[in-house]
Amino acid sequence: MATAAGIDGDGSMIAVDRKTIPDEILKDSVLVHLAAAYFSVSKQLERRTGCSQTRGFILSTLRGGAERNQNQIATLLGFDRTVVHRSIGTMLKEGLVSKKKAGTGRTFVIRLTPKGEKYREFLIKERRAAEEGLRRILSAEERAALIRLLGVVAEFEI
Repeated sequence: MATAAGIDGDGSMIAVDRKTIPDEILKDSVLVHLAAAYFSVSKQLERRTGCSQTRGFILSTLRGGAERNQNQIATLLGFDRTVVHRSIGTMLKEGLVSKKKAGTGRTFVIRLTPKGEKYREFLIKERRAAEEGLRRILSAEERAALIRLLGVVAEFEI
């Protein structure tokens, strides 16, 4: 079933069945097609790796031995602190991150454990494999055009 993405009231992404989107919007809406492609790829990667986007983004903020508190992570990612707190709680239980008291105050810093580092490396490998699959179906010219057009979309101000 094809899906598109929408934004929920709290700013989180939700899936929308394309059948619920009127044809006149679907046929010429660049933004709907862009959202649908993004949602499809992210969901496929999530199914393949068992890693949500939120978790993946949190892991990326801790790369290279970085230590950050939950508020710093939430601010860096532009995520709600509660979402970050829940995800980190799960990752602590799974042994992917560790938590230790910061030097001052009541703050704790989070860092990747060796298991978390290995998991992050697995995620990178899977993303690169997905990239390679896409490279096989798009010509060099198509990839260049797509990247250029996505840059235009990214710079577009609403």
